[in-house]
Amino acid sequence: MRKLRYIPVTLLLAAAITVITACAGTGGSGSQSASSASSVNAAGNGQAASGGELSFALATSPDSLDPHRSGLAVAVRVFRTIYDNLVVQLPDNTIKPWLATEWSISPDGKSYTFKLRKDVKFQDGTPFNAEAVKYSYDRILDPATKAANASALLKPYKSSEVIDEYTIKLNLESPSVAFLGNLSQAMLGIVSPTAAKKYGDQFGKNPVGTGPFKFVKWDDNSEIKVERNPDYNWAPALVENKGKANLDAITFKIIPEEATRLGSVQSGQVTAAETVPPQNIVALKNDAKLQLLQVNTSGLPYTLFFNQSRAPWNDVKARQAVQSAIDVDSIVKTLYLGTYQRAWSPLTPGIFGYDASLENKIKPDLDKANRLFDELGWVKGADGVREKDGKKLTLHYVDGSPNREKRNDIAAIVQQQLKKVGVAVEVEITKDVQSVIYTAQAYDLYGNSQVNSDPVALNSFYHTTAPNARPSLSHLSDPAVDKLLEQGVVEADEAKRKDIYKNVQRYIIDNAVIIPVYIFPYTVAASKNVNGIKFDSLGYPLFNDASILKK
Repeated sequence: MRKLRYIPVTLLLAAAITVITACAGTGGSGSQSASSASSVNAAGNGQAASGGELSFALATSPDSLDPHRSGLAVAVRVFRTIYDNLVVQLPDNTIKPWLATEWSISPDGKSYTFKLRKDVKFQDGTPFNAEAVKYSYDRILDPATKAANASALLKPYKSSEVIDEYTIKLNLESPSVAFLGNLSQAMLGIVSPTAAKKYGDQFGKNPVGTGPFKFVKWDDNSEIKVERNPDYNWAPALVENKGKANLDAITFKIIPEEATRLGSVQSGQVTAAETVPPQNIVALKNDAKLQLLQVNTSGLPYTLFFNQSRAPWNDVKARQAVQSAIDVDSIVKTLYLGTYQRAWSPLTPGIFGYDASLENKIKPDLDKANRLFDELGWVKGADGVREKDGKKLTLHYVDGSPNREKRNDIAAIVQQQLKKVGVAVEVEITKDVQSVIYTAQAYDLYGNSQVNSDPVALNSFYHTTAPNARPSLSHLSDPAVDKLLEQGVVEADEAKRKDIYKNVQRYIIDNAVIIPVYIFPYTVAASKNVNGIKFDSLGYPLFNDASILKK
């Protein structure tokens, strides 16, 4: 096993950060660098027009438009239009002002004092101020809010103090280098205290923020409409238009069926449609009426996790044998036709600390796989399946239904590839991932991914979990890894922090803790008369600059 270089730890991890898990919604990564805000620019002649309505087809329905309660990526695509944050994270990972104008950090790293803008109003006309920030963050921690994802993202926040109307001090349980960047994420958007108190549990159907668009209506399983906020004048540095949006309104059409969604944008019934499947990308690129954008995000790629609590996969040699037997290149090329990028690391390219030296490091080697299984005493039987002590070598591979991003097909190919080295793969496709994976832990291999802005996301998947907490997907428990992950939370020196995460990534790959598979490209097909749709550093669309071109 790979030896880790120890880095002294002075402060322990306060909480594992979870953001938007791919099992709950489509995230996005792909061929265009997503570590940068990018935009759709229409081809041909035309002038951007103020006004008009953009229709944007979503692949699934949001569960809520309450940023503190939703864990779905599709919901973020909508409520990014409604809410703002204290700060914004730029493509180079620097943090810039948004609703806050400036801030200072205490020498011990346990408190942040923010000066706030004085010219901001919520869409219901109530003022934005320090009390609103305190209300929003305290609301996230309130168990009654049931803010699982937002709560994990906000930690180690513990309390805040209103210094004056436009100054607030946030207090942390322990220092966190990732905290400021986390404040830029949509699930920590600032909500109107007046509206949140008025609507209570129904706030998610009556959202009010300070964003460039304000909520109009939500017809269940049909559409969500937002209209321009005429008072908006405080956009972040990610967009060019700092004032009110060009568009009069955006209607998010909920169209789960792929063929219908794509047909709608091809026929002009909708202006743009998300999540274009690989088999349609080439055809749409050749459609003279459309433009296509794929944007990468940061976080964890789609990854197959070994459950190390189950033998023989708690043995590094057994995992390395599987790692050597699976031809990931073949899987990605066969299923995604060159439209998805292969993953090599537990992190995606573009995220802070990504180790590019891992690229092309692991290659299929059936001889090595067979040798490792032989060394472990697993001998091929008459049926070609390996046996040891009267037990056949089986691997229980679980995946969810429906077949998102052809993940069920990955399972089928892995089954055939591992058969060549004597492993009998049992594939279970279930609609109840929660029970099978998270409650019963009844899997040997399971795939998942996560959208995140900081490598601290690794903690949720690879740090030893507390005795009474839900185990991580990998069930990894290694004191050396724990020490590095804990140090990564608090290390302020960028060079040292990068070194920490490179060590973690190399350990994970060298010890075959996972099989990284692909980086999901968030792909939007749009009419060529659409201009200026931009994307934040996580790959979520921003419509501040969007316009409809007049021919």
